[in-house]
This record gives sequence, structure tokens and C-alpha cells, in this order.
Amino acid sequence: MSGKIVKVSGPLVVATGMADANMADVVRVGPQQLIGEILTMNGDSASIQVYEETSGLGPGAEVVTTGAPLSVELGPGIIENIYDGIQRPLETIMAQAGSCITRGIQVPALDREKKWDFTPVAKAGDKVSAGDVLGTVQETSVVLHKIMVPYGVEGTVESVESGAHTVTDVIAKVKTPDGAVKELTMMQRWPVRQGRPYVKKFPPETPLCSGQRIIDTLFPIAKGGTAAVPGPFGSGKTVIQHQLAKWSDVDIVIYIGCGERGNEMTDVLREFPELQDPRTGESLMKRTVLIANTSDMPVAAREASIYTGITIAEYFRDMGYAVAVIADSTSRWAEALREMSGRLEEMPGEEGYPAYLASRLAQFYERAGMVECLSSEGGRIGSLTAVGAVSPPGGDLSEPVSQSTMRIVKVFWALDASLAYRRHFPAINWLNSYSLYLDSLKPWFDKNLGPEFMERRDKAMSILQEEASLNEIVQLVGKDALSAQDQLTLETAKMLREDFLQQNGFVEVDWFSTYDRQEQMLSMILEYDQLCRNAIAQGAKAQALFTIPAREGVGRAKTVPDETYQTVYAQLRADMAAQIQAAVDMGGEDA
Repeated sequence: MSGKIVKVSGPLVVATGMADANMADVVRVGPQQLIGEILTMNGDSASIQVYEETSGLGPGAEVVTTGAPLSVELGPGIIENIYDGIQRPLETIMAQAGSCITRGIQVPALDREKKWDFTPVAKAGDKVSAGDVLGTVQETSVVLHKIMVPYGVEGTVESVESGAHTVTDVIAKVKTPDGAVKELTMMQRWPVRQGRPYVKKFPPETPLCSGQRIIDTLFPIAKGGTAAVPGPFGSGKTVIQHQLAKWSDVDIVIYIGCGERGNEMTDVLREFPELQDPRTGESLMKRTVLIANTSDMPVAAREASIYTGITIAEYFRDMGYAVAVIADSTSRWAEALREMSGRLEEMPGEEGYPAYLASRLAQFYERAGMVECLSSEGGRIGSLTAVGAVSPPGGDLSEPVSQSTMRIVKVFWALDASLAYRRHFPAINWLNSYSLYLDSLKPWFDKNLGPEFMERRDKAMSILQEEASLNEIVQLVGKDALSAQDQLTLETAKMLREDFLQQNGFVEVDWFSTYDRQEQMLSMILEYDQLCRNAIAQGAKAQALFTIPAREGVGRAKTVPDETYQTVYAQLRADMAAQIQAAVDMGGEDA
């Protein structure tokens, strides 16, 4: 089925004679066979967004529909790959066409030549249905790729072929109830705008350990949860997302560079192969998929890149893995929506964004969750955690993308440019951020870290909030006018900020912190606070308590090597108690 172009407006092309095409069909446009997708249909006229540069395209050129929606190829070979927004493998394209993507180039997403060692799990005679595992492929040293029965297929296994196969070779034959025989390969396709099915969704109950103390202790995110990282230019959104991608305790990371600068993706490409995964000891790229749709790439493909990434993530979730999708940034994605909406001459909403902005954002974030995967055996649980950066112009959180995102996500890490300029990283403002998972995660914390952990977390937050109100008084009358107890509050808050919340990405021992270590550091600071309050009540001088040697030791506690920190912390506690008691005795003598 083919039509003719009647209008070209940037990435938007209008073609007539497309009566037999459907909305969301992928089409090939013009003599160069540019790839596009039908957005709207009006009679036999189709509005198409083209995912490549349209310069030189004019009226009269032919448009051919493929009859299928925009889909991704799923199978062995995805991990360690770098794709653009519509799943074209950039390294393969570079090998074929050089460093610039040739318009209209058609390269399969999965290598058709490479052979994978397939180990069957199912055997002839087994009854299988959608989601059942036919066999496995060791895709990388840390990812076991499970080859599953595609959605819509069920029946009895007639044969399974072990050994080395390409992704297009037939590895199994399944006889369906109506007598037909389905030939299955290691590759399947899935439309990106349609969520993959599952049995049921569970409330998230397990925290995602990121190794970042301000996140894990104060504003935790659950596995299967959603989070937003808003902040102005230069406040460290990309830094936070890189840290999450590097250190989160998930099995697979899908990193989507959506409309951000190319040098940020370059940093990821350079760093990840060299960084050692703390969970496996292997390179981080062994469990990472990168989707690069940077600011110099066609704007329409940004809109697709988010869906491409989360569809790949759902595929690995269906294998029973914990997957994290890191989207940087949803604001650039929303800008692509706005541009296409304007060219379609739709009625604009607030600040020119389309009226359906909030629902599109919700469609993305609602694909996250902890689910029971499709499987006849049952019990296979996978999780998909979605973290999206928001780049509001001028840091204005009242703009539509930030507001729509805040209504959807349950964790909000508000970045603060003033903290970033003071070199306080992660630059998350503890007064403006929140996590709505605290109640659902409390049973896990109580069981694994003890009920005192959440009590200490709440105590630390109250001290930080009290510091904010005391700072207003200090600006008026000076610090010396405060009572000794209030001066201690400021000192403890300073310890929480500088010695606990602030982390150094250049010090190996400090860029990742385990839950046990976080719990011990926090309890040590709060123990100092409590001992000092008791000492002040007994007549000790506040300044004497602030200058004890153990106070400096607590400040350096985060750089103690992992092998010895428990011994060092125990000694610090003993020294702290003895030195504070000495300050009490000295205060009593002065009196």
C-alpha cells in the first residue's frame, strides 16, 4: 500500500492515498526509505512523524506502509549494545556507514550472523504457554538470557534444538491446540507503545539499594517504584542518574539518553566499561543497554526512545529480573511532543505543551512495577523501576512537565543548584524532597535493619528541619545568642549534612555505601547528639563538646575502608563516650 506526499513540515509529513493504512503503522518515506510512523488518519490522508532528517523530501514522493506498528526486536544481543531511539544499533551503523548515520539506512537491531549457545529447559511433550522458558543463553558473563514462549502461543512442544544458533534459526516447534505447528526462534518482536502483559502487580515492598545515603536512608525508592529527579541546569541530574545506573542493586540497567547533550552519553560510554560492578565484579556494561538519542539527533525519535527503552526493560522484567530504567530527560521528550503537536496544529495546552502531556507521562511511569510474570508454573517475580530526570527551564518546578510528573511518581528528589555549587553531592535538597514509599518499606527496614533504623531516620529529618528554622534566627542575632541545646542542634545538623549526606565520587570507599554501614554511621552521629545533650544538662560547655577528637573522627568515618569500618566505629563510640564524660567532669570543676 503506497501513497504520495502532499506536505513536508520538518519531521512531519502528510501523505494522501493511505486509506488502507492504520494509525501507528511504520512507513517508509521517499526514495531514501526514511522510517516514519503514522500519528493521525483523516480519510485517506495520513500525518506521519519521520524519525530521520527530512531535508530534500518534497511533494509527490512515495510513502509505503509496512502494515506493522513501531516494534523492537527482543532476543540475545541486546545487552552491551548501544541503540538510537528506534533501536538501530549505532556501533553496527558506524562500522557500515562511518560516524554519521546515513539517512534511510536499514540495519537489524539484533545481529543476524552471530551464533548463541542455546541450552534447552523444555523438552518434547511439555505443555507450554506464553512466558514459559524454552531454554537459556548465557548472553554476558552476568546475564542469563531466558528464551520465552512469545505472547499468544501455547501448545505442546514437538522438538527443541540445542547448540549454536542465530536469533532467526528455529530452536523449537510447538503444536497448538488447533493442530498448527508454530516455529519459534530466539527473537520476538513487540510494539513499543503497548505494555507487555503480566499476571498481577504487587505493591512494592523491597527498597532499591543505590549506595547513596540521602536516597537509601532519607528518601528511599522501592524496587518497582517510580521517581523523578528535577533540577535546574548544573544541579547534578546526570550525576545522580549515572550513580543510580552504576550502583543500584538491579540485574539490568536501561539507560535512555533522551535529548541531552552528546558528551553526557560519551561519559557513560567511556566510564561504564571501565567501572567494576560491586555485585558481580564484572564491567558494568555486562548488564547495561544504552539508548542514545542526543540533542543533535532528529527530534521525533526522542518521543519513541522512551517507549523503546521501557519495552526492552519489560522484556527482561518478564524473565524475573529486577530492571531499572533511567530516562534523561523526560523534559526533552516532552519538548519533542510539543513540537510534533504544534506541527499537527493541535490545540496547545499550558506553555504550548499538548493537552495530553500528563496522560502520556502516566503511560510511561505506569509501566513500572513489581509483577508476577506470565508463566504456566507461576511464581516468577520481576520488577521494573523507572527514574526520570526533569529539566525545568530556570529550575521552575511550577512548569507543566514537573507538575504532571509530581502527580504521578512517588519519590521526588529535588536537586538544588546552590548545593551543587558548594560541591555537596548528591545535591538533593532534604527539605524539598519526599518519598511516599516509607510506610510500605517500613516492614523490610524493621526486619533487616531493626526498628531503630526508621526512628533514627525520622530523628535525623527533624534535626535537619529544625536547623532550617534556627538558621533564620542565627541570621538575625548570631549563633552565640542561641542556647547550648540549639547550638548542638546546628552542630549535629552540620554532621548529618557533611559527614553523612555528602558523598565523594572520587573516593572509592565513599561512592557506594551499604545499608549496614549507613545505619551505623547514622546511629553514631545521633549517639553523639544524645550524649552531648546529656552532658550539657550536667553542666558541660558546648564548645568543649564540639572540639573533642572523636568529633573529627566521626567526620572521617565515611572514608574508613570497608574491611575495618566495624572495628573503627566501635572504637570511635567508646572514645566519644569517654571524651564527652571528660568534658562533663571539666565543666563541673569550672562550676
